[in-house]
Amino acid sequence: MLSLTLFIFFQRPGFLSELGNRISEGGMLPMSLILISFFLMIFLIFKASVKLGSNYSRFKKYVSLVNQIALVALVIGLFTQLVGLIQVFDAFESLDKVNPASFAGGIKVALLAPLFGWLVFLIGRIATFILTWIYKDNESETREAQRM
Repeated sequence: MLSLTLFIFFQRPGFLSELGNRISEGGMLPMSLILISFFLMIFLIFKASVKLGSNYSRFKKYVSLVNQIALVALVIGLFTQLVGLIQVFDAFESLDKVNPASFAGGIKVALLAPLFGWLVFLIGRIATFILTWIYKDNESETREAQRM
């Protein structure tokens, strides 16, 4: 019974397989760089959350690194979009008649890397916002406890 359930589960394409397809469709090098940035950013978010109780300069360093890596992921995505759009327009410039489906497919591929970069950027910014909020909340609670 378990083997049948696992067989059915792995037969249907899931989220991870769809994500893998989109990563390969968007270009392995830029999408891999964005994915590496994402994993590095998640690691730094974890390190910043561990440093919530430490001094502010150490915490701020990790928050700043998360913001910078999130921005790098966004810039890689936008740069890839520009290169992809130039390739799409070069390819269609050489054709006499442009098939709308081919044009839409080229635009879709050009938009995958910036979408992934924006997603990484948003996750990083939201995480730094939450971490800073928690840090300041903890700091204000500590000040109130010291007054009493």
